[in-house]
Amino acid sequence: MEQIPSYQDEKFGSMVRGALWLLTEVGEGEVFTKSQLREAFPEVAQIDRRLRDLRDHGWRIDTSRDDPSLLQQEQRFVTRGADVWIPGRSKAPKHKASLTDTQRAKVLRDDNFLCRSCGVGAGEAYEGSGGIDLAKLNVARRKVMRSGEAEYQLITECKRCGSGGGKEREVDLDMLQELVEALAPLEQSLLAKWIEADQRTFHPLEKVWGIYRSLPADSRAELARTLDETAR
Repeated sequence: MEQIPSYQDEKFGSMVRGALWLLTEVGEGEVFTKSQLREAFPEVAQIDRRLRDLRDHGWRIDTSRDDPSLLQQEQRFVTRGADVWIPGRSKAPKHKASLTDTQRAKVLRDDNFLCRSCGVGAGEAYEGSGGIDLAKLNVARRKVMRSGEAEYQLITECKRCGSGGGKEREVDLDMLQELVEALAPLEQSLLAKWIEADQRTFHPLEKVWGIYRSLPADSRAELARTLDETAR
């Protein structure tokens, strides 16, 4: 019988302990909630993120986006990956130097055939230095900072953005997740809708504000009086 260390053993890092908790307390194929996870690791402030790091090691953990049968606060531990508690197996695999046609097609499909830097689609026209050019999409590697370490992930980028030069594009995923968690519930719900649609839809309030900003001073004052009277 396989001997699995205890998830309570603090000689392991939080990601490893999270993996052990999934195996010994949840079980493959079973559902758990964010509350259960945080109750198991009350001393780890960012245990949700450490659990997500397991995906880089072949662990599959589905959310409601992956499995519509799950509630928003639920996740499913689908399958285990590498035995990250064994020395030498907790390093995330490095990216390969070259891509296969299948890998390239998957990246383009996952990015909805849009440049993730400027939003242009394949074959769309844009004004270049020599006149009108048609966008050509390539697969690039984007630097993603996570837990203080750099990881390179594949992303779709048009030829113009890829040849723009300058500082290498990168994102601090931990910082971004902190910003998301700091949003009010209503703002998180709106962001989730944008992410699901892969585009931003303007709220009626934003549309009203945009029109208001374009008004002359007298009209702005008139609208302010109307709003004040309506609020009474």
